Amino acid sequence: MKPPLLLIGQGSQDDAYAAEFGRFVHRLRCRLDQTGADVSGGYLERATPRLSDSVASLVARGHHRLVALPLSLSRVSEEFPAAMALEQQRHPTLMYDYGRPLGPDPRVLSLLAERLNEAAAELSRPRALELVGARPRLRSVDAPPSDDFHAHVEPGETAVVLVGEGSTDATANAEVHRVSRLFWETYAYDYMTVETAFVSVTPPGVPGGLERCRRLGAKRVIVVPYLLFAGGMLERVWAQALAYGAGHPDLDIRCAEVIGDCETLADVVIDRYEEALQLVP
Repeated sequence: MKPPLLLIGQGSQDDAYAAEFGRFVHRLRCRLDQTGADVSGGYLERATPRLSDSVASLVARGHHRLVALPLSLSRVSEEFPAAMALEQQRHPTLMYDYGRPLGPDPRVLSLLAERLNEAAAELSRPRALELVGARPRLRSVDAPPSDDFHAHVEPGETAVVLVGEGSTDATANAEVHRVSRLFWETYAYDYMTVETAFVSVTPPGVPGGLERCRRLGAKRVIVVPYLLFAGGMLERVWAQALAYGAGHPDLDIRCAEVIGDCETLADVVIDRYEEALQLVP
């Protein structure tokens, strides 16, 4: 029997994120069940199941070696190894190996391209900014026809803003800039530019990325979240775009979806798992 795969999430109090994380763990459990590998998931903070509970459950079922894989698109922060070191203190027989973060895997870039193409395919249908309930967000709605909305815009007049989470780690932020460049050259070369922005912590924010595109002469901007799952982080991206769009009605702003729970993402995770197993002496 292979060592189990333990997916580690940062943790969020957002129900939408937790639900999608849970569905993704279930997808991997179904995929790896055929090889006899157990799959579990746990959060570092703010959500259940907690990492400590998941590790304790695996140890109780007789697993004393596992592959820990941070479910993250960027480099691993110090919190992840510190948390696993604490679990090893709690369970002295526990041994673990790390799987690499998911991005920037070429398949992750292809998923971003799919989300970009899905948003671009809706350009013939007005996709307006709307305030939904108490929380501002972007939603596809039927908007009154106007000459401006239906004016033909070439891809060369359309810019893309790739939005990462943002970190106090300069190397992690630099990696998002690297992903933007790779994405532009491999999947978005027909577009005017791919700018980088961040949800929080570090500039530029989403408004800063949109403003740069406007100054470069873009007539339309598609915001592509560099995020795994839907939830509060995605809504913050949409809210920042909404606020900027309210002050710049002449700029057509569209928003793509997150990568999301899907088979291709599962393929990347399984490859990271198998890669970690090959490194085990």
